Amino acid sequence: MSDFTPNEMMTIAAARALRNDDVCFVGIGAPSAACNVARLTHAPGITLIYESGTIGTAPEVLPLSIGDGELCETALCTVSVPEMFRYWLMGGRISIGFLGAAQLDRFGNINTTVIGDYAHPKVRLPGGGGAPEIATSCGEIFITLKQAKRAMVDKIDFFTSFGHGEGGDHRQRLGITTKGPTLLITDLALWRPDPESKEFTVTSLHRGVTREMVQDNCGWPVRFAAELEETPAPTELELGTLRDLQARTEAAHQGGRRG
Repeated sequence: MSDFTPNEMMTIAAARALRNDDVCFVGIGAPSAACNVARLTHAPGITLIYESGTIGTAPEVLPLSIGDGELCETALCTVSVPEMFRYWLMGGRISIGFLGAAQLDRFGNINTTVIGDYAHPKVRLPGGGGAPEIATSCGEIFITLKQAKRAMVDKIDFFTSFGHGEGGDHRQRLGITTKGPTLLITDLALWRPDPESKEFTVTSLHRGVTREMVQDNCGWPVRFAAELEETPAPTELELGTLRDLQARTEAAHQGGRRG
C-alpha cells in the first residue's frame, strides 16, 4: 500500500460515502474532488450537479469554480440557476449536498461569511452562495473540513448555513424536514451526529491518528463513540484515481496561472 497524505485520506473517505444512485449537489474544492473520485471508481452512475446549473456533469479535470466551462461541456444538460434552485434543489430532487466550511460548530452549523464581528470583520469570506439553500433542501448533508481549532469552533461567528442549530430537534421545530448534516469527514476522523443531541461524535479515526490529535485540533470537547473504528486506508485504485485527477487538473490549469 502506498503512503498517503491526510488530505488524500479525507477525500477518499468522503468519496466512499457516496452511492451509485445518489444525486449530489457538489461544492468546489474538496467536495468536488471527492465526488469525482466516487464517479470514477465505485459510483459511475452518480449524478453530479453544480450550482451553475450543470446536471450529470463528468469533468475530466476539477473545476476552478462553479462557472468553469469544463462542467457545461461534460454535462447531460444545463439549466438556468433559478430552475436549478427552485425545481431541482427546493423540489427535493437532490439526495446529497456536499459542503465545505471556514468555521464549523459541533452541531454542523457552517460559517463562510465573516471571521469576527460582521460589521468589522477580521476576514470577509466569499459568502454562502447557494450553500444555505443546499443545507436545508438536500436530503442530507456531508461536510469536508481540514481540522484546526480556528475552523472547528465552539461558536461560529456567523450562521451562513444551518446545520442542527442548537441541537436536538431544532431543525424540526423550524419546519425543516430534511436530515441536515449526517457525516463530517476531516483529515483526521469520521464524525456522525449523535441520534439525540445531534452533536458530532467521532466514529472512526484515520490510520495513525490518536484521540489526542483529534482533540488538539478541535475547539470543543470531543465526544468519541463507544466502539471507535479505524478508517480503512485508501486502496491503490482510490489513490491512483485521485492522484491522476489532480495531475490532470494541475496540467490543465498551468497555462491560466502563468497568464
